This record gives sequence, structure tokens and C-alpha cells, in this order.
Amino acid sequence: MNDASVWSIFLNSALINNFVLAYFLGICPFLGVSAKLDTAVRMGGAASFVMLVASVCAYLINILLEAVGAPYLRIISYILVISSTVQLVEMLMKKLSPPTFRALGIFLPLITTNCAILGLALFQTNRGYDFIQCLVYALGAGAGFALALVLMAGVREKLDLANVPELVKGTAAALIVAGILSMGFMGFAGLGR
Repeated sequence: MNDASVWSIFLNSALINNFVLAYFLGICPFLGVSAKLDTAVRMGGAASFVMLVASVCAYLINILLEAVGAPYLRIISYILVISSTVQLVEMLMKKLSPPTFRALGIFLPLITTNCAILGLALFQTNRGYDFIQCLVYALGAGAGFALALVLMAGVREKLDLANVPELVKGTAAALIVAGILSMGFMGFAGLGR
């Protein structure tokens, strides 16, 4: 069991060790979906939901695997849970919000292979979090993921209106902004001490 407070776990996963801007996990949707603010918000919500469900399932799977003496099955079990959860989210979005489903395109199924979600399950297991700490860790990681997407989308929308040299437009501008955001989030490292 880990004795960290839930507030420090949330702050750590959302800002200090942000999955996208500190660990560089989940870069594919970060760069792919962050062109428009509305799709970034929805993708952040979908990824946060999948992180929360994956965290709960990973906690329970870890207990089960430890009880039967098969901790070596963690990764494959986590991948199975994540892909099932993403399929559920994809079906719900297709039914409840077809425009969002079309706007997210290929990036919604790519949540299945999003290393941020698998990293969440593995990190919480390795840190020995209890159930409440796992929930807070998932909420913080989801909030940090959504925050990174929204910040990137906001900056990219402003860049579309700015007079940017042709050499820097598109992917180059997105990577430069991502680097600057990452350096900005490094400033939160002092909060974790």
C-alpha cells in the first residue's frame, strides 16, 4: 500500500507527471485530435472515461492475478480490458453523438492502443495504490490528458488565425507548441516536493 495522500496523487498525475506533456504517452490523439477545441474536449472526456474504467478493472484484475499466483498475465489482461472499454465507448458515441463519432474518426479506436491508458494501469499497479488512490490517480490522469488536449487545441485554433510563416504551418507548428507546453509543465515539478 502506498501512503500518498489523494490530493498529492491527483496533483501529481494531472500536472506534475502529466501523461502527455511529461511522460509523452498518448501523443497520437494529442497531435491528431487537437486541431479543434470541441473535438479535443470530447476526446479528452472519452479518454478520461476509459482511463477510469481501466483503472478500476486493473485494480481488480491485479488482486485476482496475485491471488492465483499469475502476475505475469497483467499486461495481456489490461490490454483486453482497455480494448473492451474502448469498444463500449465507441458504440455509445456512435449512438449518442454521431457528429462527434465522425469528427474523432480513427482516433477513437486508437484509444485501444493508447499507451497512456496502459501506462496508467501499470503505473498504479507498480505504485501499490489502494482502490481510492487508483480512482483518484485515474481521475487526475484523465484530467491532465484532457487539459493537455484542450490547451493544445486552443493554441492551434489561435495559430490558424495568426500570420504564421508557411515553413512552420501544420505539423511543425504543432510540434513546436507541444514542446513549449511540455516545458511549461516542467515548472510544476516543484509542486511535488
